[in-house]
Amino acid sequence: MSFLYPAVLILIPALLWLLKRRPTRTSLTVASIQNWPKPEKGKARFLWIPIVLRKLAISLVLVSIAKPQAGTHFQAEIAEGIAIQMLVDVSSSMDMSATGFNGEVTTRMEIAKEMVERFIAGDGKDLQGRSEDLIGLITFARYADTRSPLTFGHDALLQIVRALEIQQRPNEDGTAYGDALAIAAARLKNIESFSPSFDPDAVKSRVIILLTDGENNSGTHLPIEAAGLAKTWNCRIYVVSLAESRSSLEQGIISDLSPAEMTLEHIARETGGIFRQAYDLESLLSVYSEIDRLERTQITTRSFERVADLYWLPLTGALMSIIAALILESSWLRVVP
Repeated sequence: MSFLYPAVLILIPALLWLLKRRPTRTSLTVASIQNWPKPEKGKARFLWIPIVLRKLAISLVLVSIAKPQAGTHFQAEIAEGIAIQMLVDVSSSMDMSATGFNGEVTTRMEIAKEMVERFIAGDGKDLQGRSEDLIGLITFARYADTRSPLTFGHDALLQIVRALEIQQRPNEDGTAYGDALAIAAARLKNIESFSPSFDPDAVKSRVIILLTDGENNSGTHLPIEAAGLAKTWNCRIYVVSLAESRSSLEQGIISDLSPAEMTLEHIARETGGIFRQAYDLESLLSVYSEIDRLERTQITTRSFERVADLYWLPLTGALMSIIAALILESSWLRVVP
């Protein structure tokens, strides 16, 4: 226990000393008390009790004014998470064939869904999962659509990822990742709207992961314009470009970039992210594993102290003491004025 104003406690012995030196008021002068009953045989032997109770009350009031406090030390793990917007291309070009695990032939859409699902939930090996992170999902073809806002409900998000389908309507086909980037950056900027009780300061970083295989040919926002918004709002963009074959990759080194990929590489570099190419599930896994390592939730242990004011305890004791003294003086230990 500690006191906020410990100097007040010095007044206690000084005040008690002054009360002791105060002359006792007498109501009757007698020549001798030799023949009076001995105090130890009557109520007079208890007359000191109200006096002590009053002094105790005064002392407790001063203790209360000194404001006693009790501090509790404890430690807590603080997770500084990451807000991630996953952007997935669902244009008709994602229906092209690609190689999955074990060499089976599938589509780009299927390996994209598989990879996004593993990135969110983890696979216990290459990817650790993002249980502490806010994750949202935006898909795009000719138009960008928010499939899931930023959420901690990853189970529901995984169901949405598994249900993704390629845009089959000709009038809605295209690639508008510029619009998708602009929407994602705006959502990350206004992250405080996620919940009234959510603390935006708990978000360590804001990340956009763009997965596409084409050139931006639709929408109202140019990719460079959207990247400028993301950079202004402190959002990093990681770009994964699905290449047509292994020949476009040389041991993980970017080579022979097309004009569309040059734009994607510029977007990533300008916002502090990275640009990578992938052609099948294995190479896509290595890219997402690299992003997973670069953007990890930081869990730190911090010490806190909770302080409780206890001034009411001595104040309650003082009140009880003075009440007890008054009761005794007006009843059992009542004396003639």
